[in-house]
Amino acid sequence: MNEIHYPIDGACQCGQVTYQLMAPPFMIAACHCRQCQKLSTSAFSITAMVKASDVKFSGIMHEWLRSSDSGNTNGAKFCPSCGNRIFHFNPEQPDKIKLKPSTLSDTRVIQPTMHIWTSEKQDWFILPDNVECHDKQPF
Repeated sequence: MNEIHYPIDGACQCGQVTYQLMAPPFMIAACHCRQCQKLSTSAFSITAMVKASDVKFSGIMHEWLRSSDSGNTNGAKFCPSCGNRIFHFNPEQPDKIKLKPSTLSDTRVIQPTMHIWTSEKQDWFILPDNVECHDKQPF
């Protein structure tokens, strides 16, 4: 496999929001909670945890906020034109963002290092043996 080179370009589906990921994520999580199943319209959603300073965004994004089961605020930034989610965030942790890495031009970075909320996973999905798994939110 070829080495991944940074920065990696990213964009929403319509291209009105673009960005560059300047450094590797420090964690890739596959979240199986019901909210992420709704978001992805699939069995889970992939999130790349990155330093906010490692991403350079261009374009206007809209914001949506909701409370999580842990009591934290989950924010989402998305393209107002195509609706594509670009990243999630907790306003209490402005130095970290939860990038939606399927919007990257080079998706080889998407290799989950952990699976979370496995207590809500789809029965048909088999968790890998070699990846850290958590029934709920570990952090």
